[in-house]
Amino acid sequence: MSEAVNGGTLYGVGVGPGDPDYMTLRAAKVIGAAEVVAFFAKRGRPGHARTIAAGLFSGNCREMPLVYPLTTEIAPHTEEYRTQLAAFYEESTAAITAELQAGASVAVLCEGDPFFYGSFMHLWRRLYGRWPIEVVPGVTGMAGAWTRAATPITWGDDILTVLPATLSEEMLTDRLQATNAAVIMKLGRHLPKVRRALAAAGLGSRAVYVERGTMSEERILPLEAVTDETAPYFAMVLVPGEGRRP
Repeated sequence: MSEAVNGGTLYGVGVGPGDPDYMTLRAAKVIGAAEVVAFFAKRGRPGHARTIAAGLFSGNCREMPLVYPLTTEIAPHTEEYRTQLAAFYEESTAAITAELQAGASVAVLCEGDPFFYGSFMHLWRRLYGRWPIEVVPGVTGMAGAWTRAATPITWGDDILTVLPATLSEEMLTDRLQATNAAVIMKLGRHLPKVRRALAAAGLGSRAVYVERGTMSEERILPLEAVTDETAPYFAMVLVPGEGRRP
């Protein structure tokens, strides 16, 4: 049984793929009881995780926006990007540490699952072993997407590969050729490259495009029917497996 929400403890809380109904009971309990609720956000935006979970905030919790200094303005493989993001995570860690030292319970909201491509992991790495930490798992965006698309992703002995679209076209093609099922994330401006890689791997006809899965603006259709050249942040491509079906 899960413990109570304790002061001086950091919680990384997965809030699921978008629809608040997909949050776990433990996530709702932690969010509702936390003295400080922290969330990542772009400058000038409320933060998607906050939008999902806001209905669960207690009336007296303190909100802590963690505002990214940049998102796509600089290539992520550059030294400037790494330097700015490292400084941001250090500052965020210091702000959270101050609350923990004061005895507060701090819930950091995380889209999907905290340990799956999540920004929370950068805080966890800096604070693990220094403070009590509980990670509350969440339904991943890809699980929400394949469920809403009515697309069973793996059958029998199928191997599933999760790929960031930021990989080179050659690497995407190689990985797609070597797997039975795939999820391709972080599409953005890489959507044309992903189309080419899927075609080269002979998987274009099986690919399903899911945009904002479980959210009110949800859009689901075969990738071959998508004419867009870019995709929003909350979009992915699913390639369902075709394994054993007794």
